[in-house]
Amino acid sequence: MIDPRTLERECLVRCVELAHPSIQIVGFGSFEEWRSRRDHHAHQVILYSTGNRSVSEVSREVAALVTEAGSSPVVVIGAANDLREMIAAFDCGARSYLPSSVGIDDIVEASRLATFDGIFLPTASLTALRGALPDRAEPQIAVDEHLTERQRAVCDALRRGKSNKIIAGELNLCESTVKVHIRNIMKKLGAKNRTEAAFKLNSSMFAGEGRLS
Repeated sequence: MIDPRTLERECLVRCVELAHPSIQIVGFGSFEEWRSRRDHHAHQVILYSTGNRSVSEVSREVAALVTEAGSSPVVVIGAANDLREMIAAFDCGARSYLPSSVGIDDIVEASRLATFDGIFLPTASLTALRGALPDRAEPQIAVDEHLTERQRAVCDALRRGKSNKIIAGELNLCESTVKVHIRNIMKKLGAKNRTEAAFKLNSSMFAGEGRLS
């Protein structure tokens, strides 16, 4: 956990220790301190708090952290539930973005998901993303009737931000088979990547359609 604010950092570390005793968490006051001591601590996920700064103000540091962290995912905790902040964090290579208003359990869940190549955004953040869409009628996505039962299950997992590995495990499929299903779903949705596909799937759910129609 990297946070320049001593009180907030120590409070978060202590809260995680109390709520989840099985989790080991170490606090650092800066990126430089983490870099100088990182060899002494094994870590799976790095939580980076921007403090009272915007992501754009610390973008170089976040990008450097992502590079030096290697295979360890970086989860950014920002000051605001703002679409621009989320995009800036992902542009730096962060795996997840959480506003500081979330609870300890959300932070832990996002960290766990990040270790499986998943991307976590709280419901409030997804609502903010939807609110950023222009107010106009979107063409309907008429693909539900063309999906197999297995593809519908993959769709549900995809819109929840689950990684191929997790989807394969839950549906008892090979990862290569999951990739084929996702490619077909993206084609039917007219999506350029899985993030856009998940966004379109969630948009249909938020609209109360209950299915892709």
